[in-house]
Amino acid sequence: MNCIIIDDEITARVVIAQLCRTHDNLHVVEEFPNAIQALKYLNQNEVDLIFLDIHMPDFTGFDLIETLKNPPKVILTTSDANFAIQAFEYKCIIDYLVKPITAERFDKAVQKAESLIVQDIEPVAPLRKRGETSGKDLYVNIDRRLIKIDMSSVYLVEAKGDYIQIKTDNKNYTVHSTLKKIEEKLPDHTFLKVHRSYIINIKKIIDIEDNSVLIKKDVIPVSRSNRSELMKRLNLL
Repeated sequence: MNCIIIDDEITARVVIAQLCRTHDNLHVVEEFPNAIQALKYLNQNEVDLIFLDIHMPDFTGFDLIETLKNPPKVILTTSDANFAIQAFEYKCIIDYLVKPITAERFDKAVQKAESLIVQDIEPVAPLRKRGETSGKDLYVNIDRRLIKIDMSSVYLVEAKGDYIQIKTDNKNYTVHSTLKKIEEKLPDHTFLKVHRSYIINIKKIIDIEDNSVLIKKDVIPVSRSNRSELMKRLNLL
């Protein structure tokens, strides 16, 4: 994991860098004495993890997070324990380390970061190519648990920002992933992307009218470019 350290205290940066060197999976690519310099770097470069101090002159750690459009995972490092509740209002913040930071506590934070960065929506076995699945089930990562979903029960997948919602006959699941990624996992003889935000199970279609389809109680738009492919898939009389 590529990471950066942001702290206005040089001693704190040295300590965190030393702790990082005890982990083979951590690579410190840059250190910054303030959030402004770090912001300029992050606008041009991607990292997996930020060790971020809260209290810095002019531009705080929270200011930096709110400025970044898609912030990476963040481990806060601070001398003040009073911001813990506020910190976890941000989805990107995965841990909160109070100085002085112990090696044991640092290790736990890094393990948490690694599991959250590495884990994503994946089936148990890798798929060879589009539409060629390893079985009838799909496994998704939700709150660090792998949940098994029967693919035949899925009737709709909807993109919602950085997340997708998978709707099944029994339950709905919200997963941090992209529509493109799950499209590669679903069998193409059953599922079709009909709109930039929707993938449908064509076997679950109830009705088609103009440029929309009805599945369960959901009316899904069908883009003009995907309508012809949808009609090819249907068993028309």
